[in-house]
Amino acid sequence: MLSRKNKLLLLKLLSLFSIVRGYNVLMIVLAQYLAAIYIMAPDLPLREVVFDLRLFVLVLASALVIAAGYIINSFYDSEKDLINKPRKSMLDRLVSQQTKLSTYFILNFLSVLFASYVSFKAVLFFAAYIFGIWLYSHKLKRLPLLGNLVSATLAITPFFAVFVYYRNFETVIFVHAIFLFLLILSREFIKDMENIAGDIALNYKTIPILFGTKYSKISITLLAGLSLLPAFLLIEIFDVGYMYLYFILAMALLIIFIFLLWRASTKKDYVWLHNILKFIIIAGVFSILLIDVDLVLNRIL
Repeated sequence: MLSRKNKLLLLKLLSLFSIVRGYNVLMIVLAQYLAAIYIMAPDLPLREVVFDLRLFVLVLASALVIAAGYIINSFYDSEKDLINKPRKSMLDRLVSQQTKLSTYFILNFLSVLFASYVSFKAVLFFAAYIFGIWLYSHKLKRLPLLGNLVSATLAITPFFAVFVYYRNFETVIFVHAIFLFLLILSREFIKDMENIAGDIALNYKTIPILFGTKYSKISITLLAGLSLLPAFLLIEIFDVGYMYLYFILAMALLIIFIFLLWRASTKKDYVWLHNILKFIIIAGVFSILLIDVDLVLNRIL
């Protein structure tokens, strides 16, 4: 049996894992590696990609910055989360604000330190990324539209680091990026609908608050509708192997999403819609394997 002290320590570690969204960070790391293997550098031997120390350092630095970003976001959103996410907020509060800040600075310092192994340009890139996350958490997230756009851009920035590293400028990569960006931006708009109570209490100027839910639904419908275009192009024009099955499923789910959006009226409804988009994004990560199901086996040798 664990002692009371050990139980408290375990709970604090669980709280810290919740704050840094450890599952999200792990998913982004997996997505970066799969994108590198199947999309960014499909012609390189598998071992050369997987055991590339510079790529590992870039991915590690990205993971540390993202984790730090979740911490600073939690720091500034502690009051809002008490309203929007009371259960999660209770767990997160096991870690003091001072500990959050200390961990935030340590993670960012380590990310820049690791980036220095790659190049000075990588240091500048991650320094700018850290500043962008702080600026978003401190100021920009309170602004309508701009906050949503910046959040979606920051979410895909780790993939940009891998993209620049391999210097692969094929059109298919940009189409993938546009599809992902539109999905994430749609999710940001849904989150505003979901968290409207806390946003009103803390005077956030989000689109649902300023213009109403109907205008927000129109905006989300347009974004979801636009995301169908890159999905269609990836099916019809580009060679994505069996991943076309994923894009067909994604298009079907987006159509269902739009239908359910106009029927939604409660926070529970918006949570369901948020989860649909989250499922499409997560499924997309694992579906990268479908680009060539034999690729890994063929490239091991």
